[in-house]
Order: sequence, then C-alpha cells, then structure tokens
Amino acid sequence: MEFRLLGTVSVDTRTGPLPLGPAKRRGLLAALLLSANTPVPVARLTDSLWGEAPPLRARGVIQGHVSRLRALLTGAEAEAYGVELLTLDDAYVLRVPETLLDYQRFEELLMLARQQRGPTDTVRMLDEALSLWQGPALGGAFTEGPLQAAAHTLEESRLATVEELARAYGNLGEHHRAASVLRSEAVAHPMRESLAAALILALYRAGRQSEALDWFHRTRRLLADELGIDPGHELADAYALILRGGPRPCASPGGGPGAAAREPERPGGGPGVPGTAAASGPPRTAAAHGTSLVPHPTDLLPRAPRGFHGRNAELAALTRAAAGEAPVCLVTGPAGVGKTSLALQWAHHNPAACPDGRLFADLRGFSETGEPALIDVLREFLLALGVAPRRVPESVTAAAALFRALTDRRRLLVVLDNARDSATVRPLLPGGTDCVTLVTSRHRLEGLIASDAARPVPLDTLEPRDGTALLAGVLGEERILAEPVAARRLAELCGGLPLALRVTAARLAGRPQWTLAGLADELADERSRLTFLDVDDTGVSAALRLTVQQLPADAARQLARLGHHPGSHFDPYTCAALAGTDPVSATAALERLGSAHLVTETAPGRWVLHDLVRLYARGLDPSSGPEALISVLDHYIATALAAADTAEPGGEPCFVLPEDHHRPAAVRDFADRTAAMRWLAAERDDLARAAVAARSARLHDRAWRIILLQWPQVVWRVRDSWAPLLELALDSARAEKDPYAESRVLNLLGWVLTEEGRTTEALTLLELSPGLARRARDRLGEATALINLAVVQAGQGELDRALEGCGRAVTLAREEKDRHTEMLALQHLARMQLSDRRPEDALESAHTALALGPEHEEAARRSLLLAVTGEARLALGEQEEGIQLLDRAAEEAERAGYDEGAVRALEALLRVSARAEYRTRHAQALGRLTDEG
Repeated sequence: MEFRLLGTVSVDTRTGPLPLGPAKRRGLLAALLLSANTPVPVARLTDSLWGEAPPLRARGVIQGHVSRLRALLTGAEAEAYGVELLTLDDAYVLRVPETLLDYQRFEELLMLARQQRGPTDTVRMLDEALSLWQGPALGGAFTEGPLQAAAHTLEESRLATVEELARAYGNLGEHHRAASVLRSEAVAHPMRESLAAALILALYRAGRQSEALDWFHRTRRLLADELGIDPGHELADAYALILRGGPRPCASPGGGPGAAAREPERPGGGPGVPGTAAASGPPRTAAAHGTSLVPHPTDLLPRAPRGFHGRNAELAALTRAAAGEAPVCLVTGPAGVGKTSLALQWAHHNPAACPDGRLFADLRGFSETGEPALIDVLREFLLALGVAPRRVPESVTAAAALFRALTDRRRLLVVLDNARDSATVRPLLPGGTDCVTLVTSRHRLEGLIASDAARPVPLDTLEPRDGTALLAGVLGEERILAEPVAARRLAELCGGLPLALRVTAARLAGRPQWTLAGLADELADERSRLTFLDVDDTGVSAALRLTVQQLPADAARQLARLGHHPGSHFDPYTCAALAGTDPVSATAALERLGSAHLVTETAPGRWVLHDLVRLYARGLDPSSGPEALISVLDHYIATALAAADTAEPGGEPCFVLPEDHHRPAAVRDFADRTAAMRWLAAERDDLARAAVAARSARLHDRAWRIILLQWPQVVWRVRDSWAPLLELALDSARAEKDPYAESRVLNLLGWVLTEEGRTTEALTLLELSPGLARRARDRLGEATALINLAVVQAGQGELDRALEGCGRAVTLAREEKDRHTEMLALQHLARMQLSDRRPEDALESAHTALALGPEHEEAARRSLLLAVTGEARLALGEQEEGIQLLDRAAEEAERAGYDEGAVRALEALLRVSARAEYRTRHAQALGRLTDEG
C-alpha cells in the first residue's frame, strides 16, 4: 500500500488504486496525510476544503467522506499495513507508517543525498527522489487555504531539489545534463530567478555561451514587463561572469533555494547509507581532542551483515539520533526483526563516527546461556583501549569510572547488543561527549530514555518489497524473478520478519528443486508454519521462546490466551475476558508485553499481535483454547448489548443471554450514541471473525447473537454489504433449531435485502418470519416481521395485504405496550394509507405515532412522520399547511444528519413549490447522499 501526494492524490494497493471519488474526498485525505499520525480538528479540515465559505453541513459532509475513506481502507486490508483512520473527539487521525507516504520518502531521500560523500551518489539519490513526482502536488484534490499552501511548499521543495540535482551534475562536470534538467523547469517557471541563473551558468559551462546570454536577456525582459523590476544579484552575477569570460567552475551561484545543502564535505557514509555528522553546525573533528584522524586500530565489531536490504528510513533515523552531545541511540523491536543487523550495518558504514575505535559487546539479555558479568564486559573494553591487564580494576564501579575517564577525550562508537534492561547498560556508557553509544533491545528500555536521554529508533517488520529483496539476496534474482508472486506471498507469510525470511531462504537455498510456490503453500497452513520457520538451532520459535522466558507469570499467561483470540486487535476488556482477569490487570500485562515487543499498540488502548507471535502464543497453552474462545465471545455479546442499548435506548432487547453465559468482570461503558456506534463500526470486522469462529466451534447460540446485536449499525448503514454476515447468522439459528432466533434474523436480513433491491429474495424470507415468531411466542418479533413483510408487499403493489399486516403489527405492539414498535408500525401504516388515497386515515395514524415518540430519540422517524403528515395535508387541499409541515420535516432531517429523510421531504416540496431555496437544499442533500459533498 502506498499513499501519493506528489501528483494526483491516490492510494495504490496490490490490486490497483483505490476509487477515492470526488475532489473533496481527495482533499480530505491529503489534509489527513499531511498531518499523518496527528489528530486534525474538524475546523482545520473545514478550512482546508472550503476556506472562508463552508456550507452549513460541513461537519456532516466531512463525516460522510471519512466514513467512505474508512470503508475503502478497510476493503484494501489497510490495517495489515498499520494504517487506520480514527475519530478522536472533535478530530480525525490517519495512522500510517511514514514509509508508505511518498512525500516522506522524498524528504528522506533528500536528506540522504545531502549526506553522501561524492556527487555520483548524490545524483543517484536526488534522481530517485524526483522520480516519486507524478505531476503537480495534491493533483485532483479540491484545495483551499492550508492545502493550497501545502501544495505550494511541496512544489518549492521539488524545484529546490531540481536545482540541487543540477549542481550535482555540475560537480561531475556533466554541464549538458545540468542544463537539460534545468531547462524544462525554467520554461515552466520563467520568473524564478534562481532557476534561470543556474540554467545560464550550466549553459555557459557547457560551452553554450550564446544560449546562456539569450536566456539572460529573455528573463530580464520578462521581469521588467511583468513585474517592473531588474534582475536580482544571482542573475546579475551569472551575467557578469559570462561577460568577464571567467572560469567555468563546478560550484553553483550563491543563495537561492537549495543553497543550504552546499555544506563542507563530510566523511562517512557509503552508497545509500547516511553519514553521522550533525544536521546543523560544523562537523566535529578528532583534531579538536588531540587525536589522530586515522581510525584507532581497536575494532571489536563483528563483520557487517550479509544481504542487508532496505531500512533506509531507520538508518537515517540512527544518523539523526547519533547527532548531538554524547548520544545514546536505542534500537528496539521484536525478536528476529533485525536490530543487530541494523546496528552493525550503520556502524560499518559510518567510520566518521568512530575515528578512535569501535567497541562491541553482546549482553545476551535474551539468551539461554545467561548474561555476561558486567566486569567481564568492562575488562574487555579497557584492554581494547590499551589498559594493562594488571591495571584493570576488580569492581564494576571502579572499572566503569576508568572506562568513562579513558573515553572522555575520544570519539568512540560503543555498540551494546541485546540489552535486557537499563541498569545493565548504564555502567557501560562512555564518558566522552563525542562518543556514540548504540544499544539494541527487545524491551523499550524507557528507564534509559528517562535517565540518559536515549533516543529510540523503533524497528518494525519489513515491507513486502524489502522482504522479497532479502530473499533475492540469498536465492539470487533469477529464482525470485521466476516466481515473483510466490516470492511476495512468502514475504507476507513470514510477516516481514527478517529472521523468518532468512530461515525460509536457507530452506530454499539448500533445496534447489523446491519451488517458492510450494513452500508458500506449506507456510499457508498455520498449524505447521512455525515448524517450517525453524532450521537447526535458529528460528522464530527459538527467538520468541527466549523473550517469553523473561516474562512474569501473569504476562506469559495473558500472551498464551491472546493466541486464541479470533480477532485482529484487542483492548484491555477483551484481554481481561480472555485471561479471566479484570481490565486493570490486563492493561498491566499488555504494557509488559508491549515493552517486550510481543504486542504492538497501534492506537491508545488498541493492540495487535504479529501473525507469527500469535501462532507461537497459541501453542503455549493449547488446552485453554475452548475456554478462552467462549469467554471472548461472551465478552463481545455483553459489550455489543451495551452498545445497542446506548445507541437505540428505545429499542426492545434482541434476546435473552445463553444459559451458560460467562459475564465478564467488567463491560465497557458507552457515554452516548456516538461512542456506541463508533465502537460497533470499529469492531465490525472482529465481530464478524468472532461469529465465524463461534460457528466453526459449533457455538451457534453465540454466533447469531453476536451478528444480530449489530442491528443499530445495520440499520444506519443498511446498504453496506451486511447480507453475507446475516446469512451466516441464519445458518446458525437454523442449526440451533431456534424459531425465535430464526425469525429475528429473517426480519433483519429481509429488510437488508429489500433495501438492496432484492425484493423477491426478501419476500421469500419474510413470509416465513411471522409464523416462526408465533411458534416462539415472540409477539414483538411477529410485529416487526409483519411490518417488514408489509413494506415489501406494498412495493410490489399488494397494498391490501400490506395494510392488513401493518394494522395487525400495530395491534400486537399495543398489546405488548411497546411504544417503539407501535410508532414504527404506525409510520409505515400512514405511508401505505396515503398511497391508498386515504389521507384522513394517514393523518390520524401519523398523529398517533408522533404522540408516542420522545423527540430527542426519534429525530429520523419524526421527520418521516412529519413528511407523511404534510403530504396528507396537500392531498386534502391544505397547501399552505402541507408546505409548512414538509419544510419542518426537511429541517429536522437536515439537523439530524438524516439525508434520506431530507431528500424525501424536499422532493415532495418541489412537486408543489418552485422556490429556489428548496431546489438548493435538495441538491445539497442529494449530493451528501452520493458523497459528492
């Protein structure tokens, strides 16, 4: 998945670009991406999309676009890439790894280019950066105010990069290529003086003096005619140089965008690897400390990793972290993610960081052999620094003090690999302000961040592209190119974990007759995947086992139970249900697991497991699987019940709980309808997974309940592909031979099919529902079934049968004293009576219904009833009163964000009134419905 702003705003996926739709939605996406991982207030989004003249329902339009974007991202499996669109109070935040953003990669490549030692590497990096541009920034998006300014800033950065590329070509003596790069941009931006000056000098240095002079005079005339000004100093200096017949140096003219990149050449950095000098200020020199520039012969580093691929962003982050005074860089991540490889790659390609020597110690914090004694590590360091064996102190405190003293005036790199905790690291920190310490750990080591200002560089799994490149480094390009699809599938099945990828590559390298597709098929079976990812004494299971051994008992138990979770993510309530604890204890266990990089917090209170960790966790306590599954299913049922009750407080409960229901220790509390609906929307996929897991375990009584409890979300987003899930619920209800459940599911499924236009299928199902409800003695279920059946019958012209069924539903609801269902039945009855040309009866039914419903809970239904009342008045010839009622119905619908009701009321108004206001409001409501905002 890739998000593009450098050109047309788009989202590229494995199956092609997402259909983002109108310009406003692209503008909204651009605004969220430009502030990726940061909440963007609705007010700022409004300003970005409409400037100073937003429509009255700007917030509703934004909500609609966010909802559609969220659905598109969910359909593209964005969560697997760490992408999530969240609502936080009065703001939205798009969580997305920076590696998926083209403008972030552009900036990263610019930084890398400026740190290269030679112009050849600089040209390569700048070329790669500019290749990311596919047209004007934020193309295809509707931009106002902030977005317009952002597009201008991005374009300025691109032009400055073009100028830098031309300077790099000039440094190589390739002045013709420099002129070629600059000409097209100078034509497109004729009054950008820095471009013109650079082009004039490139032409002159390429021996094309007459062209250079011609371009100067053309630009001078344009500036005079358009702006009434003379050329600035850059153009004037370039012109004077040509007239003097001066030398043709490679250096570019001073000033102008991009000039800041012309720093003194710095040592360090290989192709594609950043150097280590600070981003600002003069580079540190060894001479300032009285030491030689020749690297000290002391070098304890292991060899550089073989087949290292990708990680440019992390290498650049290490370079930034290594700048400053006495930096401590902290590389953290899960087992097997490649922390040691990254540290060694950076260390080997940054000799400028350590002219006085490189020290390395494996602290074995997660090894079965145990950690080395600190005095032994310090002794090795002191001996390497030239201390005589007899002068090495015997205590850790004295040895650490001597180590700090010896390193005070040196520029050393100290790599401390596999640290278990902060206390182990502190005595091994050097004393010099010019020393760089690089620590790797599976734990976050927050104590080291607090006490020594350690700068964390978190390491995540590899993207499929880099994973495939790693496989190619072992197996050869030919084998990968022969099966590119299978290679990518292998990278995905390994979860982007370098250790898993290397084990996979080792298996294939020793078996040239094996195909990549064959091994991918083997790995696809979750039951044996971890077995295939172990070779000799190396593998994913072994690495994870060493991490888990360090956990306290409660955290290890929580991890084992998480392996049985059927969903993709979890919160403290879910974890508590799985482990049979409470949310506070579960939160503490999650924090411990997160510190060990066994779980990842993707948003506040929202955690995920890597696929391979999940498989390993499942094997820790397989016998607890059935109990854990039932507990988490009942947790979902209890929470969804609370959400439904909060979202639709006037609604009748769907069902009684199963007899063996496990009530969780705590159930999430929802403050209001918005919070409840947000939870139902966010958990939709996991609720579906839970239902599937329940059916697979033959827990049919849980499966249909979990699905049916989503009815508030189904009603609100009825055309959002609910039918397959409801069909699963129907299968489970029938497997239970439960007429109550079957009738209730048929009611909801039939209504969904009706809204989807599948009326024949809906009628077939709904005709079964009233009889099933009667068998179950579910009178309210029968009433709902009769209403839904009547709606379909009326649509097919069977008005008499529909009226009879709706009348029966009203009677049943009254007998059960259920105002909510009675109001619903009367609403549909009034509409049918109006269709039967009985406006007086329709008025009576609508008035009766309006007297039943509390206004604050029934805004949408009130709007529909007011519309029926207005149409009935019109049918009776009472035009003025009818128009007033319809106008009121439209206003209430607009105020509640119920655009379907607004469209219906305004269409009725336009049939009897030609007022421009109604036409405008109708167009706006229709636009919101079609997401054209």
